[in-house]
Amino acid sequence: MRRLLLTCGLLLPVLAAPALAAPEITMLESDDPALRLGRHTFPGGRALELSVGIGSAAHHRPGDPADILYTLSDRGPNIACADAEPVTGLKPEAICAEDRRGRLYPVPRYAPTFYGVQLLPAEKRFRLFEAIALKRPDGRPVSGLTNPLPGRTETPLDGTGRALPHDPAAIDAEGLLRLPDGRFWVGEENGPSLVEVAADGRILRRVVPAGTEGEFAGAGYRIEPGLPAILARRQSNRGIESMAGTPDGATLYAILQNPLANPDAAAYRAARNTRLLRFDPTAGRVTGEWVYQLDDPRSFRNDPSERQSDPRISELAWLGPERLLVLERTERTTKLYEVRLDQGATDIAGTAWDDAATRPSLEQRNDLSGTGLSGTGLVPLAKRLVLDSADHPELPGKIEGIAILPDRTLVLVNDDDFGITGETTRIALIRGVLD
Repeated sequence: MRRLLLTCGLLLPVLAAPALAAPEITMLESDDPALRLGRHTFPGGRALELSVGIGSAAHHRPGDPADILYTLSDRGPNIACADAEPVTGLKPEAICAEDRRGRLYPVPRYAPTFYGVQLLPAEKRFRLFEAIALKRPDGRPVSGLTNPLPGRTETPLDGTGRALPHDPAAIDAEGLLRLPDGRFWVGEENGPSLVEVAADGRILRRVVPAGTEGEFAGAGYRIEPGLPAILARRQSNRGIESMAGTPDGATLYAILQNPLANPDAAAYRAARNTRLLRFDPTAGRVTGEWVYQLDDPRSFRNDPSERQSDPRISELAWLGPERLLVLERTERTTKLYEVRLDQGATDIAGTAWDDAATRPSLEQRNDLSGTGLSGTGLVPLAKRLVLDSADHPELPGKIEGIAILPDRTLVLVNDDDFGITGETTRIALIRGVLD
């Protein structure tokens, strides 16, 4: 059946899932010592008990035992200077004196890391059994600091407020796929980029927007210009936060977390149209691109707002040929949608919508009628609602990881932001929502 979603003054069709029996949800927690990251005290301010934030992404590799998945941490504990006072106990002008628009990194040497996780549902807990840190080809770990991207980055500050140098090798790891041979692919937010990683954590190559290769000079690993140049217009901290792929890894998928700042930040703030990409890792190029329209921010029932930039995409999962599961969320509400690439949505790869000179840009056209070359308008991906966390109060906020087990149990993992606000990692096992 179909329902109508009021979005930015428009009535848009959204495919609704047929009525199903209430899903069975099991929540897992952990007291594993490996999750402890230690204490950091801000000089003259508060002390934080930090934990490892393992939930930026998740993936169950086909063929692995049913109780095993891999998760991913992002750039490490970090606090935007604008949000620093309630966390640090210090005014931004005190702790961020060197750049009040910067970002604090209390553990600047932290390396984004893959974690092996064993699920123990009978005990309602999980444990870690492996940690694989991201590293350069020579074995030196990479950081999660910002890259030197002119006009598109923040100043990194250490836990005392001192400015740190930008790191061309740094990775803000946010999406995860593990291949049959042990390699990983990572969706990365800073570049934005797609990163191929060996089984031992060594970075093999990083695929970035065309024309930006020079901005990563000195990274110490291979840089390739395989993404559309227009992706360099991503809003700061709103790059790629997702990764999915076919089981053999021959085809990859990623989606921009939010619409691009194209032509400017004002367009980003008002836009609903973000971009889903299909990538051929052998050819090193994008082979498809579709428009995904974000929901009205007022429809996220646990934390409705008027800001169109609040909804974002934090994860993808492969459901089958031409079928993807999309995690669309705000801070406290998560919606899961199924989209299909073979049901009439317009492929815009290589068209004028990838040209930064196009006006109005895709991001300036929330109403897509009359935008197609044929005069019929661009067709965005149709969305079928699978799950809304507002119907399940036991689910945590800020869910960023999805994995699918062999019996079609859905696994959701929250990002606890390294415990900065007192959150802990929780894993939800949900049965009865996937066909």
